[in-house]
Amino acid sequence: MLNIKKNLKSLFFRNLTPNTYNLKPSKGFTLIELLVVIAIIGILSSVVLASLNSARAKGGNASVKSNLSNMRAQAELVYDNNAGSYLAPQSVCANPQVVAAMAAAAKAGGGTAGTETNDCNVTATAWAAYSKLKVNEDVGAITYTTWCVDSTGAAKGQTAANVVTLGMTGTACI
Repeated sequence: MLNIKKNLKSLFFRNLTPNTYNLKPSKGFTLIELLVVIAIIGILSSVVLASLNSARAKGGNASVKSNLSNMRAQAELVYDNNAGSYLAPQSVCANPQVVAAMAAAAKAGGGTAGTETNDCNVTATAWAAYSKLKVNEDVGAITYTTWCVDSTGAAKGQTAANVVTLGMTGTACI
């Protein structure tokens, strides 16, 4: 029996030296292991950065909407101070707080106040203000490029064609 064990041992372990079958764990990582970990970290960081840029753009749109919506309260104060007129003696669009809100909305959307994509229009009985969005918003088959608020309480997205129609004189969101 002892002879069989010896023969089996020599059969399986005849080419192995004591250092070849050392089962002690190594003290470091191999180069392959380190490269795999670095590759995984790189892939995960690129996914996070892509999501972060999307969130930043949506935050810009939220800022545009917020600035324009806050204008509505100031416009009503001007209306009350002007004895029921949005135009005289001080126009809603010339009010310092409204001008500041339009500039902030334009900056958040990446545009310039007082242009075809960021403007405020007023008559004695109505007003409308619109500003370019940071990124276009797709709602179904419609793509909104700007945000509009007006004296009727409307606050909604506008397509590029609507902005052309609203132009420099329109006083209601379309």
